[in-house]
Amino acid sequence: MFPQPKPILGVIHLPPLPGYRSSPGIDRVVQKALRDLETLEAGGADGVLVENEEDRPHRVEAAAETVAAMTRVAREVVLAARRVRVGVEILLNDPCASLAAALAAGACFVRTDYFVDPMERPEHGGAMKIDPAGLMAYRERIDAGHILVLADIQVKYARMLVERSLAESARMAREQRADAVIVTGRLTGDPPLREEIESAKRGAGDCPVLIGSGLDPENAGRLLEVADGAIVGTSLKLGEHVDAGRLSALMAAVRVVSRPA
Repeated sequence: MFPQPKPILGVIHLPPLPGYRSSPGIDRVVQKALRDLETLEAGGADGVLVENEEDRPHRVEAAAETVAAMTRVAREVVLAARRVRVGVEILLNDPCASLAAALAAGACFVRTDYFVDPMERPEHGGAMKIDPAGLMAYRERIDAGHILVLADIQVKYARMLVERSLAESARMAREQRADAVIVTGRLTGDPPLREEIESAKRGAGDCPVLIGSGLDPENAGRLLEVADGAIVGTSLKLGEHVDAGRLSALMAAVRVVSRPA
């Protein structure tokens, strides 16, 4: 799906969707998504992840209007995309909704923050639902096997309820048929340590390991020597939108580390 040796997937952070008081309306949401898509494609990103980042507070499970809006926006992005692959993530913890929206929109992948690790977010009601087998069974039931599932392990902001190494979490994610494993730092904009990526790689085997937070031009060379690619959101933004200059600087650093020896 991603022919480049170290694919970079840029995140399109959407404004609040319909159902939230501060939503600018679906047409404005689509306009924002298409503007960021244009910048990411022009700057050389390999994929884009459409995400309802500004739906605050996030719902643990998606409301019907959120699934409908995400499907509409993702479909518009898919139709407008000339080269990049498009993915969907509906926050906070509804990977089945992400898969359904991705399938209807013609998208190629989803991200799920919670897959095999028992974790809690007290501000969102406690323990997150963890059901990797159920998610994969749902993917098969709706005939969405072609849609990749990119799965976080020990994701940022949440607290582990069972002690285990990143290598163990990565091994479990691979065994549950994740198409890639994602490693984050502790907070948004916080990169994982190189040793953490190496630990995940040991457990993941032939399953790709992606960086899920904090990649920037300064650390790209060090971290992408180990990782197989990255999902990049906040560090590319200037204000509300993806910034062409920041994207250009990151892609220049990525090209250096991706260059054949």
